[in-house]
Amino acid sequence: MTPSTADSSFQSSADRLAVARIVHFFETLQPADVSRMGEFYTAEAWFKDPFNEVHGLAEVQRIFSHMYVALEQPHFVVTGQLVDGSQCFLTWDFVFRFKRFSPDEWQTVRGGSHLKLSAGGLIEFHRDYWDAAEELYEKLPAVGSLMRWLKRRANQ
Repeated sequence: MTPSTADSSFQSSADRLAVARIVHFFETLQPADVSRMGEFYTAEAWFKDPFNEVHGLAEVQRIFSHMYVALEQPHFVVTGQLVDGSQCFLTWDFVFRFKRFSPDEWQTVRGGSHLKLSAGGLIEFHRDYWDAAEELYEKLPAVGSLMRWLKRRANQ
């Protein structure tokens, strides 16, 4: 094995371990863990989802803290992962209950996250992909009816 091959193999193994650590963090995330996000994100991390685009660890923490204020028992279940060097794509189910309506009914949003890791295995880029219309708006009482009607009209 040449040194470059050994370095590549080591880096791949280190990246896979970093991703496994990140997956475990997200799947076991609790409100108190938001303060520990600096163990998983760089100080200058960039995050984007259908509702937010922020830069910096404190802003990422604000978004995750708000999740616990707005929703009941939110949690992630990672359903798949592709790791390619310092990048990965995770597919997940985000499971929660609304606090204001249908609080006994579990909801699921299916999506994916593209993560880029720093040399130290921390998240420096986090982009979430999910369909807000189908996965969220259609589940809301008043807005959901309108979204389903619009979907039917578009498919006619």
